[in-house]
Amino acid sequence: MADIIKLLPDHVANQIAAGEVVQRPASVVKELLENAIDAGATAIKLIIKDGGKSLIQVVDNGVGMSATDARLSFERHATSKIKSAEDLFNLNTKGFRGEALASIAAIARVDLQTKTADEEIGTVIEIEGSEIKSQEVVVTPQGTSLAVKHLFFNIPARRNFLKSDSVELRHITDEFHRVALAHPSIAFNYYNNGSELFNLPQSNFRQRIVNIFGKKSNEKLVPVEEETQVVKVSGFICKSEFAKKSRGEQYFFVNNRFIKSHYLHYAVLAAFEGLIKPGMHPGYFLNLEVDPSSIDINIHPTKTEIKFDDEQTLYAILRSTIKHSLGQFNVAPTLDFEHDNNLQTPYGYKDKNAVLPKVTVDSTFNPFAEETKVTSSSSPKSATSSFSSYKKPSTESWESLYVETPSREDKSSGFGNLSFESEVSTKSIFDDSDDDLDTAAITFQLKRKYIVTTIKSGMVVIDQGRAHQRVLYEKFLKTVTLNEGLSQQLLFPIQLSFSLSEIDILNEIKDNLTTMGFVFGEISESVVEINGIPPMVAEAEVGSIFDELMADCQQNVGADGFSQADVLSKALCKSLAVKTGDVLDKLSQAALVNDLFACTESMVSPFNKPIYVTITENDIDKKFI
Repeated sequence: MADIIKLLPDHVANQIAAGEVVQRPASVVKELLENAIDAGATAIKLIIKDGGKSLIQVVDNGVGMSATDARLSFERHATSKIKSAEDLFNLNTKGFRGEALASIAAIARVDLQTKTADEEIGTVIEIEGSEIKSQEVVVTPQGTSLAVKHLFFNIPARRNFLKSDSVELRHITDEFHRVALAHPSIAFNYYNNGSELFNLPQSNFRQRIVNIFGKKSNEKLVPVEEETQVVKVSGFICKSEFAKKSRGEQYFFVNNRFIKSHYLHYAVLAAFEGLIKPGMHPGYFLNLEVDPSSIDINIHPTKTEIKFDDEQTLYAILRSTIKHSLGQFNVAPTLDFEHDNNLQTPYGYKDKNAVLPKVTVDSTFNPFAEETKVTSSSSPKSATSSFSSYKKPSTESWESLYVETPSREDKSSGFGNLSFESEVSTKSIFDDSDDDLDTAAITFQLKRKYIVTTIKSGMVVIDQGRAHQRVLYEKFLKTVTLNEGLSQQLLFPIQLSFSLSEIDILNEIKDNLTTMGFVFGEISESVVEINGIPPMVAEAEVGSIFDELMADCQQNVGADGFSQADVLSKALCKSLAVKTGDVLDKLSQAALVNDLFACTESMVSPFNKPIYVTITENDIDKKFI
C-alpha cells in the first residue's frame, strides 16, 4: 500500500491555524493591540476602515524590531515571550504562542514598518498570503506600524460569513474597550473611517471607565478593594439601582488580562442577592492579581479562558469583598432603630403609660335580619324591634348543609355553571370595542398559561405567550413596512440613561423605532429623551423595554433595514406579549385565538417554537381503551 500521509505546506498550515486565531476583524485588533502593549508602548493608535474588512492598522511607540526580528516575527511559533515550557506558568506578557502574525499574514495583505531606538533607519516588509513580496529600509519613527489590508482576500467563503460593517465595528469596539480598560496608564486613540471615536489619555482606572462609558457612569461606581494571600481584588462595581437585563458592562481582568468566567460571575450575583430583581445583571469592573504560577492561560488561542488552582477560595473572597463594599458605602439597605424618626416615641409621650383601647359592641346586631330604614324620629326600641322577625335557619340534618339546591333553570344541566378559572380576570390585552368578535367557540384558560378551544375534530391547546408574540410580531412588521405607526404623546417626557455604545446602537435603529411609534427628543452622549410611545406600550414599561431592546440588538442589528425591523419586532413582541400567570378574560381569549389564526404563520412563534398542539377525538378515545 502506498504512503498516504503527507506534510502540509506552510501556507496551508498557516490558513488552518488562522481559523482558530482569527475569527473576525476584532480578533486581529486584539492580537495587534496586545503585541503593542508587550512592546512597552505608552501611546497606541488604532485605525479602522469598513468595519476592519479594508484596513486594520495599529501604530505604537514601543521598542520596535530589528530587520531580522521583523522578518522572523511572521514565522510560525516564533516569539520573544517564552523560551521553555516552564515559562507558560510564569507569564507576564499578553502573547506567548507565536502564531498571531503568521496566521494574520496567511489570510491578508500586511505592511509592517518598524524601527528600534538604536538604529537610524527602519525596515518595511510587505506580505501577501504568507508570501513576502518585498523588504526594504525606510525612514520611520521609533516603534511599529502594522497595517492589515483586505482581510480574508484569499478565502472568499470566510469573507462572506462576516457580518455588516456596523456589527463588525461593534465587535472591534468591544475588544478595544477590554484592552483599554486593562491598561489605563497607556494612551489610546481610535479612528473609524477618518473620524475619531475615542481619545483616551493616560489616567487611573476610574477615569478610564468614565472616559469610555460617559460621565454618567461616575455616579454608578462603588470602589472594591481587598488584599489576601491568594488574590488582590480591586476595581469597581455598579450600584444595584443601575442593574440591567443585558450583560454589557461586566469585566474581569486577571493580571491585566481580560477573561470570561461564569463561575466568578455567579460570585458577583451572589453578593447582590436580595438587592436586584431576578433576571437583572449588575455591572462590574474588577481586577484580580494572582500568582502567575497558580493559573493556566494556555487553554484556547483567544486566551480569554483561565483555569485557577483554587476557584472555590476565589469565589468566597470575591463574594465577601463585594458584600463588604456594598455595606461600607451604604449601598445595601439598613434598618437603624435609633435614628429612624418614624420609630421614635414623641417626647411628650415618653413618660406616659399605655392605655388599653375601649371597644363597644352592639349585642343586638343581627347580620341575617332584613334591612329597615330607621328615621330620626324613631325610638331605639323601634330600631331593635326590626330584628325580632329573624328566624333561625332550619337544620334538619347536618348533611343538608353541604347539598346545593339547584334552581329551576339549572335542573336540566348539572355542568352549566362550570368555571375553569376561579380567579377574577384582571387583565385584558384587547380593547373593549371588540364586542363583535365571534365568541361562539368555547375557550377557557388552563393554568394561566394555555388557552383551550374547540374545533370540529377535537380541541386545540395554545400557548398564550407565544401566540401573542406572533400576533404582535406581524403587527410590528406590517407597521414598519407600511410606515403606519401610531404614537401617543407623553405629558412628561421620559429620560433614559445609556452608555456610549448603546447610544450608537440607538442611533442606528432610531428610524425604525420612530416608524413603530416612538417619538424621540434630544439625544445626548448618555441621556435619551422620549416624548411619545406606541399606544400598546405602558409608560411604566418603557425603561425595561429599552433594556431588553439593547440586549437583543447588541449582537444582531445588521445594515439592511429588513434585518433591523425583524430584530426590533422580535425584541418588542417579547417584551409586550402576555406572560405565564396573566389572567385573560373570555373576550381576550377569543380575540387572541382569532388573531392568531389570522396571521400569515400561525404554527410557530417568531423564535421558531411551536404555538399550539391539536388533540383530536381519536387521541382522546385512545386514552380510554
